[in-house]
Amino acid sequence: MTESLPIAEYLEETRKDVPLLPTDPFKRLQVRRLCEVINSGVQPITNLSVLKKVETELNGSKEEWAKFYLTEGLKQFENLLTKTKGKYCFGDEVTLADTFLIPQLYNADRFKVDMSLFPQINAVRANLNELDAFKKADANSQPDCTD
Repeated sequence: MTESLPIAEYLEETRKDVPLLPTDPFKRLQVRRLCEVINSGVQPITNLSVLKKVETELNGSKEEWAKFYLTEGLKQFENLLTKTKGKYCFGDEVTLADTFLIPQLYNADRFKVDMSLFPQINAVRANLNELDAFKKADANSQPDCTD
């Protein structure tokens, strides 16, 4: 299996006991919109292969590049959260949007993004960090983490 969105949709379709998308079609659209800000607007341009190209072939700073695009993407995400946030990204149930957001926050920390700009995201992150599933999935908790 490859690519985040198809894997997430596969899990949604095969693990009915833990739904990550709302049943209402319009609410599903809103969660998917949040996911796409990360999936197509942030993650691809802050991917390691892109950062290497910026640094080695374009003679740029991968840190500045990543910080800029993470900040811009998180600004867009923060704006959407003002309309959708409850305890988590979309109301008070964990959705795919939460699972897409958290890995990018790891990157935001890594590239020293000013997270004080994002109070909605910070509130969601704090709530998610209380959940066992997110604690277990944390990048720093993985056996192959080399930080």
